[in-house]
Amino acid sequence: MAAPSDRPDFVPEYNKPEAPGLHMNFDNTVSLYHIVEDDDDFEAAAHDLFSLLQTAQAEFPDWPRVLYLDIDGHVRADGRLEEDMIELQQEFLLAAMGKFFTALALPLVSVVNPEDQVNDLPDELVLQPPDAELPEDTAWPSD
Repeated sequence: MAAPSDRPDFVPEYNKPEAPGLHMNFDNTVSLYHIVEDDDDFEAAAHDLFSLLQTAQAEFPDWPRVLYLDIDGHVRADGRLEEDMIELQQEFLLAAMGKFFTALALPLVSVVNPEDQVNDLPDELVLQPPDAELPEDTAWPSD
């Protein structure tokens, strides 16, 4: 167990909503619940999640956000998730977008952000191929 000084100041109650969308909670958090459907690819899921995040910030400015994610289908013959759905969770949500949430409850892992949630969202989501160079003029955050 983590020492009290190693724990975040605020740990939200995990209470997954019954339906997708935004939900205001009793503890002044907002739950974002999204289901990646069978026919959604990585790009569609990423844009849907980013749009939900922008809506949450607009409707509940700076409230602690908890993301709940379910994935329908996208399962290989061996029962494991397809690579693009693993990448969606590990690289997109945890590594890139995790700072915009207080906590994330994903099929792979549930985590609490050890840092303060960032509320300064980029204006748009621009996805690039994994090996592409980052564009200098549109990189975020800018100095």
